[in-house]
Amino acid sequence: MPGMAASGLIFEHIRLPSEKFELHVLEWKTPQKGYNIAQYANEMCKLIKHENPVLIGVSFGGLLVQEMAKIIPVLKVIVVSSIKQKSELPKRMLFARYTSIHKLLPTGLINNVELLAKYAFGETVVKRLELYEKYLSIRDKSYIDWCIHEMVNWQQVVSDDKVVHIQGEKDSVFPVKNIKNCIIVKNGTHTMIIHRAKWFNEHLPTIILE
Repeated sequence: MPGMAASGLIFEHIRLPSEKFELHVLEWKTPQKGYNIAQYANEMCKLIKHENPVLIGVSFGGLLVQEMAKIIPVLKVIVVSSIKQKSELPKRMLFARYTSIHKLLPTGLINNVELLAKYAFGETVVKRLELYEKYLSIRDKSYIDWCIHEMVNWQQVVSDDKVVHIQGEKDSVFPVKNIKNCIIVKNGTHTMIIHRAKWFNEHLPTIILE
């Protein structure tokens, strides 16, 4: 599951041995009005066609796959550039939860790709704007508002022991200093699923099977 506003193209460089793994990519769709993340996860679970899958989620997608694992049996959950519980949220997001200041964000400007990339990837992308435009698929204001609201108000206190957490050393959205019990990728950023695909190709098979 890709991160907020991102398409499954963020996984285009992930190559797992075909004799052991079959990769299926899920895509975001605008949630029904009034849905929370748990209800959205229930709808997404209907797209899972195999028993006991390994769910991998990036950033906000990491929260979603953890919610999905509460609904269907899974072999393992792997979250990348994400969080496992609300205590791992950075202070600015905790501040947003208690003040609702996130509702003042200019999400109506999401057709500005540079601004959307800042929300989704936590990076200033002037030099790589064309690249990021390729990966950002959803430009719907209600969807972005929903993602931000569900993110800052996520209530999970304790993570499941099936969750494996992979976090970049230089993640600017979810700083590793707030994260407990994770595999740290040296020099990894919030977009390391794209830029450090080689690391994932080398390590994911072992992480999945161990």
